[in-house]
Amino acid sequence: MNRWLPQPLLSACLLVLWLLLNNTIALGHILLGALLAGLVPLFTARFRPERLCVRCPGKALAYLLMLLWDITLANLVVARLILGPTARLRPAFVRLPLSLDNPFAVFVLANAVSLTPGTVSTSLSADRRTLLLHVLDLDDADQLVARIKDRYEAPLREIFPC
Repeated sequence: MNRWLPQPLLSACLLVLWLLLNNTIALGHILLGALLAGLVPLFTARFRPERLCVRCPGKALAYLLMLLWDITLANLVVARLILGPTARLRPAFVRLPLSLDNPFAVFVLANAVSLTPGTVSTSLSADRRTLLLHVLDLDDADQLVARIKDRYEAPLREIFPC
């Protein structure tokens, strides 16, 4: 089974995505989506160097819900900032030291920061120990780093084995 369906969760997500994008559950679309959902992971397996291991799926779901909440709140804050006087904005670059060893966890952290409006991860250092962030309005760099490490990085250390 593993040889023919190396990523069953990915295949299931691809099938659901296919049906959602086509906006139909016609038999032909189900069959074509199932075929594609089975073939895509087979042909892309060599591009994934190691199998993703999630230690705590429940914490991963809680992390996702927390991230969606943070994105919603950040959208409101950024809307208030850009609709107000832009001369008061304090954009800045901040270096975020990383304690994550898992490359996928670093990827998730960088994307979580970029998905949250008002912050963008701009680069990762060559040694993969520091993430450079651009912040739209910065009050205190140390406080921002502590918040990101506590709110985003700490749960990722528990979710992904590092």
